[in-house]
Amino acid sequence: MINIPNLIDFNDLSVADWDELCRLGSDIIADPAKYAHACAGKVMATLFYEPSTRTQLSFQTAMIRLGGSCIGFSDPKNSSVSKGESLRDTIKIVSNYADIAVMRNPVEGSAYAASMYSRVPLVNAGDGGHLHPTQTMADMFTIMREKGRYEGLAIGLCGDLLNGRTVHSLMKAFSRYKNNTFYFISTNELRMPDYIYDIIKRSDNRVISVNALDGCISKLDILYMTRIQRERFASEADYRAQSGIFVLTEEKLRRAKDDLTILHPLPKVDEIEYEVDDDPRAKYFAQAENGLYIRMALIYTMLAGSRGRLTRTEKYPIERRVCRNPRCVAADEPYLPALTYEKDGRCFCRYCDCEL
Repeated sequence: MINIPNLIDFNDLSVADWDELCRLGSDIIADPAKYAHACAGKVMATLFYEPSTRTQLSFQTAMIRLGGSCIGFSDPKNSSVSKGESLRDTIKIVSNYADIAVMRNPVEGSAYAASMYSRVPLVNAGDGGHLHPTQTMADMFTIMREKGRYEGLAIGLCGDLLNGRTVHSLMKAFSRYKNNTFYFISTNELRMPDYIYDIIKRSDNRVISVNALDGCISKLDILYMTRIQRERFASEADYRAQSGIFVLTEEKLRRAKDDLTILHPLPKVDEIEYEVDDDPRAKYFAQAENGLYIRMALIYTMLAGSRGRLTRTEKYPIERRVCRNPRCVAADEPYLPALTYEKDGRCFCRYCDCEL
């Protein structure tokens, strides 16, 4: 059994780890009864600081189907967070009650920060516009089941590529494979962050940036649509200026390959016409179901590899933050140490991956 102490970034997993999780996910689909009591007596805490339907419910359903139980909150107003409790204190308390914790937080880098103080395995269920590793697991698991490979594909990513943590995680995952062509389809204002371009350029893959779906849809093996995220914009006017530009229609699909796979992390708003839902190439509802099974595989593996609650002995110094990203967790949690890492001679924030 592989050991996964925390899952903050999909690339925390080795390729061998991921292959094993895929095999386990497929086995759960084939014989779910075999795993019905695999986590009996275990408790999972779901700490959701912002709204969620699929991610929260799929994690809770996954734990219940494994025979475990769930605690947690779906709105920080219903917790001590509303009284000013720090992220550190919240995770320290919750990890006394649960065997595994799943956290979604709108602040970038919050999952890594929480893992520093948690006594149980922690899963990042989305940290702002930064990363969403278990959505990437659902995406990658679906791609393998639909295409049978991760190399030699033409993949279009369309919509909000700036704030879309799902596409950021997906591109980091694909950076470990080769011979793919990625079409980044967005407005200039919502283009993919530079650090994602850098990651892909360092891998054996190709990037083509375009500002229209029509011109490249016929070349694609996979089209990954995303919504324009209202909650990530400073004003309603800014949001409306970007919404409705990229819409997948039946007419556009007439130019696409017969075996195109259409994915979407959901929820979708107006970027896919309802008629497209009935097209056999639309796999986003199957993608959501696949997310349940791969999360079951993750929970089962993390709890099987866990050695019980940790006794935290680390003493992190309190330092003045060095990250300039205003959305970084270090801006909200002043006790956090200024952690950095170097890559290719450049320095990055350990929490949010922003270049310093």
